[in-house]
Amino acid sequence: MYLIGLTGGIAAGKSFVAARLAEYGAVHIDADLLARIVVEPGSPALDAIVDDFGEAIVRADGTLDRAALGAIIFTDRVRRERLNAIVHPAVWQRTRELIAEADVLDPNAVVVYDVPLLAEAAEDRRLSFDLIVVVRADTETRVQRMIESRGMTRAEALGRIQAQATDAQRLAMADVVIDNDGDRETTLKQIDGLWRRVRAAAQPS
Repeated sequence: MYLIGLTGGIAAGKSFVAARLAEYGAVHIDADLLARIVVEPGSPALDAIVDDFGEAIVRADGTLDRAALGAIIFTDRVRRERLNAIVHPAVWQRTRELIAEADVLDPNAVVVYDVPLLAEAAEDRRLSFDLIVVVRADTETRVQRMIESRGMTRAEALGRIQAQATDAQRLAMADVVIDNDGDRETTLKQIDGLWRRVRAAAQPS
């Protein structure tokens, strides 16, 4: 198995890169999706979040109100860290299970662990990555994407960016950097080059 850690700041284009690699046949493990699954109604993680943040962050149907929770944690570093301390271990456990399953199904699989908070999460950094790929885009590019595609205000977008690790922290851990400031075709060429490198490295000896 060949394990890639794929990370990048919010709206840098990490999902686009992950989707392209999945088209080539990589096994895609999405930490954001797992973070939603582990807080589904009835889960221990959701119960712990409610205990800490109160019933106001739960909708009438029992699901987590992510917008209400986000409004709290993206302006309060201490509470954000408390939330991460609840969610990250649950995501980490499920990630390890999925990686193990992928290895059993195909020992030569290329697995992409798509994780926005790789620079922040000590658990994730304990994985034995064969390659760490960082997707980057300038702050202004990312702000405009969040305004246009997510309906955020400029202040909200900047707050989300500032709540994450810095570009310098992510780039310091990168083996490969995908620059996603340009057009789609330029980014695709970089991803295709990455895939050729990965396939050559992942070939069984």
